[in-house]
Amino acid sequence: MYREKAPRKTKGVFIRRSTRNLYQGEPDVCFDICYKKDGKLTWEKVGWKSEGYTEKLAEDIRSERIRAIRHGEDLPRDKKAIPLFGKVADEFLKWSKGNLRSYIQDENRYRLHLKNRFGKKRMDRISPFHLEKMKLELKEELSPQSIKHILRLVSRIYRKAAKWGLYNGENPVGPDKAEMPVVRNERTRYLTPEEVRVLLAELRKNPWTKESKDLEDAVLHDIVLLSLLTGARAGEVFSIRGRDVNLDEGFVTFSDTKNGNSRHVPVPDTLQEILKKRMPANPSDFIFQSKKGGKIREVSHAFDRAVERLGFNKGASSRDRVTFHTLRHTFCSWAVLSGTPLRTVMDLSGHKSLSMLQRYAHLSGEDRRRATSAVEGMYRNNGKIVSIDEAKK
Repeated sequence: MYREKAPRKTKGVFIRRSTRNLYQGEPDVCFDICYKKDGKLTWEKVGWKSEGYTEKLAEDIRSERIRAIRHGEDLPRDKKAIPLFGKVADEFLKWSKGNLRSYIQDENRYRLHLKNRFGKKRMDRISPFHLEKMKLELKEELSPQSIKHILRLVSRIYRKAAKWGLYNGENPVGPDKAEMPVVRNERTRYLTPEEVRVLLAELRKNPWTKESKDLEDAVLHDIVLLSLLTGARAGEVFSIRGRDVNLDEGFVTFSDTKNGNSRHVPVPDTLQEILKKRMPANPSDFIFQSKKGGKIREVSHAFDRAVERLGFNKGASSRDRVTFHTLRHTFCSWAVLSGTPLRTVMDLSGHKSLSMLQRYAHLSGEDRRRATSAVEGMYRNNGKIVSIDEAKK
């Protein structure tokens, strides 16, 4: 194709005819403009006739360019191109893979819920309105907590884009923008000693035989018992290596934790023999290994099946269902019921703050009873003002 002057002989407007692309049975036409910038002739493609461009529109665009040059303004081609959300998300996921433990979840959330919606949109074209619309659509299939994770991912992508100099526009997530959904999913369900007994017995059995035979290697039983007696999350249990277990001193170190801080938890006698039996020859190997000898990635569905067989979740609401995480709640609940201070429970379980343990505070009633008894003593002392120590006596 070669350029020729536009039919109207408009100054600075040229056309190119395409013999390959037809428009309404005739060769399509592309409009180009030229103008001088910094003393040099600059050529710019405007667009094709089939795309809706006309000679008059090309002329108007050229006039705008000349006006912008005269007033010292940036031309569109001089401005930094605003990236597509999908392009930035790809860079974020590459970074996430090498830096964050949540990479798999991030990748899944983007692929399932964000890619088709926003992948081909420019970063500046995604508004709080679009995210609020997404929240309504996802409300039918996902929990508020899951939607919250997706919005957080969007926000993190925008923050990284700003940090990397890819996009400096507004983040559509935040106060007065797309707000996080209210999450009310605190689980208070914990197992009773009898429930624990029957659960562990069920996990020792071989569910595939009619006879009540025990498994030769009850791996899931040992995983459950370790979580129950240490308060560890599933991922923390799966990450324990031989070097993390010190049987001489009697403690296990959880290093791959949710908050990133290692913690040392005493190993009760019940776990000593289990860990001793499972200690790998290579200290770098995992205590609990997958069938291929690597790291276990998720809790076996055998746990859920055992819970269902025992009827623990019959008629239970979503917040009261027994899951693997219920073992952690059981550890914290039993510790508080036994009189362990919340601060100690926080250190053992790895919670970030005491506020996260408030769900268990009502289980520790002894301190509250002592306080109300002291107040009662002051009241019953015939109205006489006495010291706190005297009231306690």
